[in-house]
Amino acid sequence: MSGLTTRELEEIERANDAGRPVVVFIHGLWLLSSSWDRWRALFEDAGYATIAPGWPDDPDSVQEARANPEVFAHKMVQQVTDHYLDAIGRLIGGKPAIVGHSFGGLIAQKIAGDGAAAVTVAIDPAPFRGVLPVPVSSLRSSAAVIGNPANIGRAVALTFDQFRYGWANALPEEEARALYDEFHVAASGVPIFQAVGANFNPFTEARVETKNPERGPLLLISGEKDHTIPWAVTHAQFKKQERNPGVTEIVELPGRGHSLTIDSGWREVAETALTFVTTHVQHSSV
Repeated sequence: MSGLTTRELEEIERANDAGRPVVVFIHGLWLLSSSWDRWRALFEDAGYATIAPGWPDDPDSVQEARANPEVFAHKMVQQVTDHYLDAIGRLIGGKPAIVGHSFGGLIAQKIAGDGAAAVTVAIDPAPFRGVLPVPVSSLRSSAAVIGNPANIGRAVALTFDQFRYGWANALPEEEARALYDEFHVAASGVPIFQAVGANFNPFTEARVETKNPERGPLLLISGEKDHTIPWAVTHAQFKKQERNPGVTEIVELPGRGHSLTIDSGWREVAETALTFVTTHVQHSSV
């Protein structure tokens, strides 16, 4: 039995009816799928159909999420990946393009590694097994979760100060506060423990099949000032992925932090992703 919601199924039906190339958006921790709304409008204006499934059991709104934070607990990387693969499997007309941010960027690469994506854009993606750099800022950003082992079974919300350091360090405090109030929700602690332990666990779910020749073109986007996923982490993923026979590119956006998909500079990031998708989707099976 599918775990897709009525909203998700309706989005898939609309995308199928549109007869356009489809772009699937995948959010990461501490956000909901509604964080992609402006991106979806931009891509749809450019001629795409879009869907943005949530993670399993995600509430419909930020207000509901804050009232029921416990629903986020226990969500694991493969469970979330399978949820998106279920949605993708219901699309008709060929493989979709995939755009993911943070843990959504890791999941996007897992989907591409399964051969289920036509084109993939991973933005400040969480690391997978084989990615070795562990910058100090990444450790500090994840301390809100991994600082307490009991958080592996909890939903964890960030304080504003934690959000400001890990997400909004490149922004004025006023904008950082506005983003925190508008977008931030609790998140499952499990995926962070999975990513942190990936290089010590040969059976980890935080793994990506980078050598699949059916992976398709891949763009990695890194924010220069990102504390959560610094350049070293994204570049290490690029070095693993560039061994793939498909097109593999990386770009660093100056002055941008982890909030780059939702802050006032979101359009620059979205247009970078859109250009890559449009360049390569015509050569794909979409």
